[in-house]
Amino acid sequence: MNILDGLKKFWKYLKRDSWDSWIVSLILAFVIIKFVFFPLLSFVMAAPLPLVVVESCSMYHSTDFDDWWDRNEVWYENRDIFKGDFENFPFKNGLNKGDIILVSGRVEYSIGDIIIFDSSSNYRFPLIHRVIEEEPIETKGDNNFGQLEVERDIDEEMVLGKSIARIPGLGWVKLIFFEGTRADNERGFCR
Repeated sequence: MNILDGLKKFWKYLKRDSWDSWIVSLILAFVIIKFVFFPLLSFVMAAPLPLVVVESCSMYHSTDFDDWWDRNEVWYENRDIFKGDFENFPFKNGLNKGDIILVSGRVEYSIGDIIIFDSSSNYRFPLIHRVIEEEPIETKGDNNFGQLEVERDIDEEMVLGKSIARIPGLGWVKLIFFEGTRADNERGFCR
Protein backbone atom coordinates (compact mmCIF):
# COMPACT_ATOMS: atom_id res chain seq x y z
CA MET A 1 0.00 0.00 0.00
CA ASN A 2 1.42 3.41 -0.93
CA ILE A 3 1.14 6.64 1.04
CA LEU A 4 -1.68 8.04 -1.11
CA ASP A 5 -3.82 4.94 -0.48
CA GLY A 6 -3.09 5.21 3.25
CA LEU A 7 -4.13 8.86 3.31
CA LYS A 8 -7.37 8.07 1.44
CA LYS A 9 -8.15 5.31 3.95
CA PHE A 10 -7.41 7.65 6.88
CA TRP A 11 -9.60 10.38 5.34
CA LYS A 12 -12.44 7.89 4.91
CA TYR A 13 -12.02 6.88 8.56
CA LEU A 14 -12.24 10.53 9.69
CA LYS A 15 -15.47 11.02 7.73
CA ARG A 16 -17.14 8.04 9.45
CA ASP A 17 -19.85 8.87 11.93
CA SER A 18 -18.39 7.20 15.00
CA TRP A 19 -17.18 8.37 18.39
CA ASP A 20 -13.61 7.16 17.80
CA SER A 21 -13.26 8.96 14.44
CA TRP A 22 -14.70 12.08 16.08
CA ILE A 23 -12.08 11.95 18.87
CA VAL A 24 -9.27 11.37 16.37
CA SER A 25 -10.57 14.36 14.34
CA LEU A 26 -10.51 16.59 17.43
CA ILE A 27 -6.98 15.50 18.33
CA LEU A 28 -5.84 16.06 14.75
CA ALA A 29 -7.44 19.52 14.67
CA PHE A 30 -5.74 20.43 17.96
CA VAL A 31 -2.33 19.24 16.73
CA ILE A 32 -2.64 21.12 13.43
CA ILE A 33 -3.77 24.35 15.09
CA LYS A 34 -1.23 24.23 17.93
CA PHE A 35 1.84 22.97 16.08
CA VAL A 36 1.31 24.22 12.51
CA PHE A 37 -1.19 27.10 12.28
CA PHE A 38 -0.10 29.16 15.32
CA PRO A 39 3.66 28.84 14.77
CA LEU A 40 3.22 29.75 11.10
CA LEU A 41 0.97 32.71 11.96
CA SER A 42 3.43 33.81 14.66
CA PHE A 43 6.26 33.76 12.09
CA VAL A 44 4.23 35.67 9.47
CA MET A 45 3.00 38.31 11.94
CA ALA A 46 6.38 38.55 13.77
CA ALA A 47 4.54 38.40 17.07
CA PRO A 48 4.81 35.81 19.86
CA LEU A 49 1.02 36.08 20.30
CA PRO A 50 -0.43 36.61 16.81
CA LEU A 51 -4.03 36.13 18.00
CA VAL A 52 -5.21 37.45 21.36
CA VAL A 53 -8.64 37.16 22.95
CA VAL A 54 -9.90 40.23 24.80
CA GLU A 55 -10.66 38.82 28.26
CA SER A 56 -11.79 41.91 30.17
CA CYS A 57 -13.98 44.96 29.75
CA SER A 58 -11.11 47.47 30.04
CA MET A 59 -11.46 48.55 26.38
CA TYR A 60 -15.27 48.40 26.24
CA HIS A 61 -17.42 51.38 25.21
CA SER A 62 -20.96 51.00 26.56
CA THR A 63 -22.38 53.78 24.38
CA ASP A 64 -21.72 55.40 21.02
CA PHE A 65 -18.51 57.34 20.54
CA ASP A 66 -19.95 60.82 21.24
CA ASP A 67 -21.47 59.78 24.58
CA TRP A 68 -18.32 57.89 25.52
CA TRP A 69 -16.20 60.94 24.69
CA ASP A 70 -18.44 63.28 26.74
CA ARG A 71 -17.77 61.11 29.81
CA ASN A 72 -14.01 60.77 29.20
CA GLU A 73 -12.90 63.96 27.44
CA VAL A 74 -11.44 65.70 30.51
CA TRP A 75 -9.01 62.84 31.22
CA TYR A 76 -7.77 62.73 27.60
CA GLU A 77 -7.72 66.50 27.01
CA ASN A 78 -5.54 66.89 30.11
CA ARG A 79 -3.04 64.77 28.18
CA ASP A 80 -3.43 66.73 24.92
CA ILE A 81 -5.55 64.07 23.21
CA PHE A 82 -8.62 65.72 21.71
CA LYS A 83 -11.86 64.39 20.21
CA GLY A 84 -10.63 64.95 16.65
CA ASP A 85 -7.49 62.94 17.43
CA PHE A 86 -9.43 60.11 19.05
CA GLU A 87 -11.89 59.91 16.14
CA ASN A 88 -8.95 59.00 13.90
CA PHE A 89 -7.55 56.34 16.25
CA PRO A 90 -7.86 52.69 15.22
CA PHE A 91 -10.71 50.95 17.06
CA LYS A 92 -12.04 54.32 18.25
CA ASN A 93 -15.14 52.52 19.56
CA GLY A 94 -13.05 50.24 21.75
CA LEU A 95 -12.99 46.46 21.95
CA ASN A 96 -15.46 44.02 23.46
CA LYS A 97 -14.73 41.11 25.73
CA GLY A 98 -14.56 38.05 23.48
CA ASP A 99 -13.11 39.83 20.46
CA ILE A 100 -10.10 38.19 18.84
CA ILE A 101 -7.30 40.60 17.95
CA LEU A 102 -4.80 39.98 15.15
CA VAL A 103 -1.42 41.23 16.36
CA SER A 104 1.53 42.35 14.28
CA GLY A 105 5.03 42.79 15.65
CA ARG A 106 6.33 44.33 12.43
CA VAL A 107 4.62 47.71 12.64
CA GLU A 108 5.44 50.92 14.43
CA TYR A 109 2.91 52.21 16.90
CA SER A 110 1.95 55.68 17.98
CA ILE A 111 -0.50 57.46 20.26
CA GLY A 112 -3.96 56.00 19.79
CA ASP A 113 -2.83 52.55 18.66
CA ILE A 114 -3.82 49.54 20.72
CA ILE A 115 -0.84 47.47 21.79
CA ILE A 116 -0.46 44.19 23.60
CA PHE A 117 2.23 44.16 26.27
CA ASP A 118 3.54 41.68 28.79
CA SER A 119 2.39 42.55 32.27
CA SER A 120 3.23 39.20 33.87
CA SER A 121 4.86 40.86 36.86
CA ASN A 122 1.43 42.22 37.88
CA TYR A 123 -1.15 40.25 35.88
CA ARG A 124 -1.44 36.69 34.60
CA PHE A 125 -2.02 37.74 31.00
CA PRO A 126 -0.78 40.43 28.62
CA LEU A 127 -2.76 43.67 28.60
CA ILE A 128 -4.48 45.10 25.53
CA HIS A 129 -4.65 48.88 25.96
CA ARG A 130 -4.38 52.10 23.98
CA VAL A 131 -1.10 54.06 23.74
CA ILE A 132 -1.51 57.52 25.28
CA GLU A 133 2.16 58.49 25.49
CA GLU A 134 5.17 57.45 23.38
CA GLU A 135 8.16 58.64 25.41
CA PRO A 136 8.05 56.69 27.68
CA ILE A 137 5.36 54.32 26.47
CA GLU A 138 2.17 54.62 28.50
CA THR A 139 -1.24 53.08 27.92
CA LYS A 140 -4.78 53.24 29.28
CA GLY A 141 -7.80 51.01 28.94
CA ASP A 142 -10.62 53.02 27.32
CA ASN A 143 -13.09 51.83 29.98
CA ASN A 144 -10.76 52.31 32.94
CA PHE A 145 -11.20 55.35 35.17
CA GLY A 146 -7.46 56.03 35.14
CA GLN A 147 -4.18 54.32 34.46
CA LEU A 148 -2.95 51.21 36.19
CA GLU A 149 0.57 51.41 37.61
CA VAL A 150 1.75 48.77 35.13
CA GLU A 151 0.69 51.06 32.24
CA ARG A 152 3.29 53.70 33.04
CA ASP A 153 6.83 53.62 31.71
CA ILE A 154 6.45 50.41 29.68
CA ASP A 155 9.77 49.00 28.43
CA GLU A 156 9.98 48.50 24.67
CA GLU A 157 10.82 44.80 25.23
CA MET A 158 7.46 44.30 26.97
CA VAL A 159 5.50 45.24 23.83
CA LEU A 160 4.34 42.10 22.02
CA GLY A 161 2.74 43.88 19.09
CA LYS A 162 0.03 46.15 17.78
CA SER A 163 -3.61 45.35 17.10
CA ILE A 164 -4.25 45.45 13.36
CA ALA A 165 -7.60 43.66 12.97
CA ARG A 166 -10.52 42.45 15.07
CA ILE A 167 -12.80 39.43 14.81
CA PRO A 168 -15.83 40.35 16.96
CA GLY A 169 -17.09 37.85 19.53
CA LEU A 170 -15.35 34.70 18.28
CA GLY A 171 -13.11 34.60 21.36
CA TRP A 172 -16.10 33.49 23.44
CA VAL A 173 -15.38 29.99 22.12
CA LYS A 174 -12.33 30.08 24.43
CA LEU A 175 -13.66 32.30 27.21
CA ILE A 176 -16.73 30.17 27.92
CA PHE A 177 -14.47 27.49 29.41
CA PHE A 178 -12.89 29.92 31.90
CA GLU A 179 -15.78 32.16 32.90
CA GLY A 180 -16.69 29.95 35.86
CA THR A 181 -13.27 30.50 37.43
CA ARG A 182 -13.56 34.31 37.36
CA ALA A 183 -14.84 36.54 40.14
CA ASP A 184 -18.57 37.31 39.88
CA ASN A 185 -17.97 40.91 38.76
CA GLU A 186 -15.68 39.72 35.91
CA ARG A 187 -18.05 37.14 34.41
CA GLY A 188 -20.19 37.50 31.35
CA PHE A 189 -20.63 40.27 28.85
CA CYS A 190 -19.52 43.83 29.50
CA ARG A 191 -22.18 46.16 30.87
